[in-house]
Amino acid sequence: MEDVKEYCGHLDKEDFKTTRAKVCGECVKTGGKWNHLRLCQTCGAVLCCNASPNQHAQKHFEETGHPVVTSILPKPWSRFAWCYVHQIKRPLKQPK
Repeated sequence: MEDVKEYCGHLDKEDFKTTRAKVCGECVKTGGKWNHLRLCQTCGAVLCCNASPNQHAQKHFEETGHPVVTSILPKPWSRFAWCYVHQIKRPLKQPK
């Protein structure tokens, strides 16, 4: 059996969704603020990270079960995918 800390089937793909969105949709609705953004790889929702006051990406996972988000960061070398189910982060290839 594989150690889930080493491997996650949710992250075993190469074609992650991307977006040009630069706001947390839920924070916009409530007047909240965010630190960094995450893109849900199941439905495409753009939500704030756990370092943000409202943690909308985490709440989205808890409500929907959508397991994977990717980072939306201004620094292209810090792109990653995160699996909420297995608590694993995987670096992503940089866009060309």
